[in-house]
Amino acid sequence: MQNLFLLVNSVISLIFLFLFQTSVFAQNSVTKILILGDSLSAAHNMAIDESWPALFSLNIGVRFPQTRVVNASISGETTFGGVSRLANLLTQHKPSHLIVELGGNDGLQGLNFSQTTDNLNRMLTMAKEKNVATMMIGVRMPPNLGVVYNQKFQAIYETVASQNDTHYLPKFLQDVAASDPALMQRDGIHPTALAQPILAKKVFNALIRMLSAQ
Repeated sequence: MQNLFLLVNSVISLIFLFLFQTSVFAQNSVTKILILGDSLSAAHNMAIDESWPALFSLNIGVRFPQTRVVNASISGETTFGGVSRLANLLTQHKPSHLIVELGGNDGLQGLNFSQTTDNLNRMLTMAKEKNVATMMIGVRMPPNLGVVYNQKFQAIYETVASQNDTHYLPKFLQDVAASDPALMQRDGIHPTALAQPILAKKVFNALIRMLSAQ
């Protein structure tokens, strides 16, 4: 009898959670989510439907069928490229929410940190001017570039997050890059297909937190 009571309570809790999430989405008018990223979001060395944006889109679609996800990520993209493309993407797709996952290629190419900071700020400002809510995903550099370089690179996202009204998802690859070799490709930079559900869940949970705070 006690087990049945616990089961009923669990089912009721799940129903309330589902209704809460649905209500949150409806209240915040989430109609289209634009993802602007690099190879971490562009299905590098895997099928498109295995990538985290595709899995994220599937999760959103199942629970909230009124919401669409547009993945405009390109392998090799930098923050400069993001700035140059964003205006047209905002006009074309008219998203309600923007997820920015950029900066990794800036760091790998040794671009000036202040330029990366300015570019991220510009993209978030461009979205705000269109009344588009934003989420910024922070990425990290490979360990071989050194602790000091990595710390300075991470500080870019902290700075940008503090300067903008944006939701910040830090350390995107935490619990992936160093936890299991099967989760990372041989280059040590890109997660494998096995890691994509983990990343998709991170972004989905972050979006729920973002909407709950609005």
